[in-house]
Amino acid sequence: MKLYIIGAGPGDPDLITVKGLQHLQEADVVLYADSLVNEELIAKAKPSAEVLKTAGMHLEEMVDIMAGHIKQGKKVVRVHTGDPAVYGAIMEQIVLLKKKGIEVEIVPGVSSVFAAAAAAQAELTIPDLTQTVILTRAEGRTPVPEFERLVDLAKHHCTIALFLSATLTKKLVKELTEAGWSHDTPVAVVYKASWPDQKIVRTTLERLDEDMRVNGIRKQAMILAGWALDENIHDQNYRSKLYDKTFTHGFRRGVEA
Repeated sequence: MKLYIIGAGPGDPDLITVKGLQHLQEADVVLYADSLVNEELIAKAKPSAEVLKTAGMHLEEMVDIMAGHIKQGKKVVRVHTGDPAVYGAIMEQIVLLKKKGIEVEIVPGVSSVFAAAAAAQAELTIPDLTQTVILTRAEGRTPVPEFERLVDLAKHHCTIALFLSATLTKKLVKELTEAGWSHDTPVAVVYKASWPDQKIVRTTLERLDEDMRVNGIRKQAMILAGWALDENIHDQNYRSKLYDKTFTHGFRRGVEA
């Protein structure tokens, strides 16, 4: 007995993995987060599949439904937005399913952080500028652990990707500033990355809250902050060692400049 948890990707139905799509098309029962997952993707399920929306369900209700169908011998697929490993709330489902003797297979998906970076044509790890990306969120109604406060994480001065923070921009600006970030630090906000109504707002830390307000962005937005998001980064001479002709590695011998 097994449940398949599939990452649907960020929105564009073509950004699901081949494996994820195969499981979706084979499923007898499909449960999906209807507030976030694209209906066009769910429409790819076979015509006989029972499709259930889960936005209005609580955890135990959803797990009982999935377990009930699985125990009837049906193939059940649970479709999550983005990649299930990041803010996917899958662990609590797995705990209850295991108590019922049900295994879980997880199929990864394209996270919204990478769809947003692609939309902004950004490399989040620029050689000699930043080699670290922190995936986090601002603290709101749900607390963050004491040692993961944004003001402390931001002291690394690397690229930061902020999930679930579109309504908390004043707070995140305050914490990044307290961590020593300059007011002109570049920020790219990508609303509904890869969806038809995607919107990209390029701004600075100082103007972030106002520019998001003017553009009416208060949900479903990825906030990418740091100097890797400078829209003029392509004009600067940051180069990797990988393609440096003077650099020797296992597949190529370097040549003198």
